[in-house]
Amino acid sequence: MNRSLTHRKRQTGSTPRRPRRRGVVAVEFAIVAPVLLAVVLGMMELTKMIEAQNVLEIAAREGARFACMDREGLLQPGQTANQKLADDVKNYLATTGIPRDEITVEILDHDSGAVFDIDDPNNNLKLFDVNVLVEYSAVRYSTINLQANYTLKGSVTFRNGIATVAE
Repeated sequence: MNRSLTHRKRQTGSTPRRPRRRGVVAVEFAIVAPVLLAVVLGMMELTKMIEAQNVLEIAAREGARFACMDREGLLQPGQTANQKLADDVKNYLATTGIPRDEITVEILDHDSGAVFDIDDPNNNLKLFDVNVLVEYSAVRYSTINLQANYTLKGSVTFRNGIATVAE
């Protein structure tokens, strides 16, 4: 008789049964995965935008630096310094993967905002701005058509003057 009592105690058991948890991890992953994917893709787009902004700033600086160089022998026949500056900036940006036809280069007087002629002797030692503009759609990773497009701008202010080397 004692045997049957101990056997019954074992069957009923004093430890409570754990609830079933099969599939809980899969459900949690299904909830978290889209959010995590959106965050990662958003960070990639933001990184691409910051990289493009940095490249535009570098291109504007290198273009403006050209204005401070002795341009003798650098210009093609009939080419102005403004055209050479814009071409150099576009060529530099094209090497980074930005299409040339998507790039706008502005050379403006710093004070008035009018078009600035680098070759004009009256503009010696005057400040000018080089603005490089590209639509964000030309540099982004995603192909999603956004309702609003943003313009990325790199800008630098330089003084027009030719540095000469004294011998």
